[in-house]
Amino acid sequence: MTPQPPTNVRELDLEKPNAARMYDYYLGGSHNFESDRALAAQVEQVAPWVKHVAGINRAWLRRVVNFLMAQGIRQYLDLGSGIPTVGNVHEIAQRQDPATRVVYVDYEAVAVHHSFELLHDNDNAAVVWADVREPGSVLEHEETRRLIDFNQPVGVLCAGLLLFIGDEYDPAGLIAGYRDACVPGSYLAISTMSQDEADPATAEQLAGLLKLYEMADERVYPRTRQTIGSWFAGTELVDPGLTLLHQWRPETSAEGDPLWPQHEESPARLLGYGAVGRVV
Repeated sequence: MTPQPPTNVRELDLEKPNAARMYDYYLGGSHNFESDRALAAQVEQVAPWVKHVAGINRAWLRRVVNFLMAQGIRQYLDLGSGIPTVGNVHEIAQRQDPATRVVYVDYEAVAVHHSFELLHDNDNAAVVWADVREPGSVLEHEETRRLIDFNQPVGVLCAGLLLFIGDEYDPAGLIAGYRDACVPGSYLAISTMSQDEADPATAEQLAGLLKLYEMADERVYPRTRQTIGSWFAGTELVDPGLTLLHQWRPETSAEGDPLWPQHEESPARLLGYGAVGRVV
């Protein structure tokens, strides 16, 4: 089934850079265009750590999915999933249990169509072309209903999505709409950017990044740790709570030492928080 477009979202314009395609570029993907690469190059000039932000967030998502699989979660709703690249949720989860069901949700046309091509032979994974700011259109979509049983625990993933959703769309209310659709024992995972712990030089670079995105009509909204924590209302945070992304259940060696990827020693490690809450 070819995915049907959502309503009230902008049409595909390859001449304008797009945050989802730029994220793909930062991760080393190939589903991006000249306009995306041009702006990404400008961003790298003012914020040379920007690729590290993407890598740290992706590594956090992998650890979250592995944690949730260990808790017995076998169905996932990935909001604002972006363009498929190495380390997607279904690849991580179905490697451990092929019966795990995954629904990706995005409204960027390139992300949706590449996801559709990637998943067309996978009966346990699908992409929904919808606007996550309209929870009803996501939760009631036929593909969501086909794969997700909301009478059973669900893992709701929100990795980096809220960075691109302004306060006028009530992020806390949006998250509550998805959380309230899930039974107790479900999990809510959120990561996003913050500048609370950035040193002055990095904060200045981040200001340059925000300005470049705004000039390209791609607004970015870093939040405070307090605001991010408020989004977990109705859940109990699992250990270690709301932390910098690289500090959330880091992978360790046999001796118990953290296995930090090289990029996690960059200023980017101070620019994002993440947590997982268990719905109560």
